Amino acid sequence: MGSDLYAERAAALDSPTLAVDPAGIPALVSHRRRVLIADDHAIFRESLAQLLQEFPGLEVVGSAENGLQAIELTAKLKPDIVVMDVGMPHLNGVEATRYIAKAYPQVRIIGLSMHNQEAIAAEMLAAGAAVFFTKDGPLRELLSAILN
Repeated sequence: MGSDLYAERAAALDSPTLAVDPAGIPALVSHRRRVLIADDHAIFRESLAQLLQEFPGLEVVGSAENGLQAIELTAKLKPDIVVMDVGMPHLNGVEATRYIAKAYPQVRIIGLSMHNQEAIAAEMLAAGAAVFFTKDGPLRELLSAILN
């Protein structure tokens, strides 16, 4: 049932970078990717976590509502991927990314912002994010970056 759900979700996203062939699923499942979500909006964190939990190759290990929590939880939970919002209280996503990228270079950071500004994207990438997306972009691109 989980395999069927994954194939159904991936097919619905219609992305060539997502494995839609059931033969591709074992590659994702062989190494479960641990994901930490850092965003100051609870609805966004919870919705993204619920969506990601539906993919057999992913495990959401925690969520942070600010940059300081993102750093603390990265140290504690050792995620493979951190989905990092830019604008957060206490410590913004750029500074949290800079710290995590330096202290935990094996962690892949995916930057997110509701602002579609090249300067913000460039700042996140310079801080150590692997990729950057705006929150109003296609969901399939974010999922592809997390899954691949």
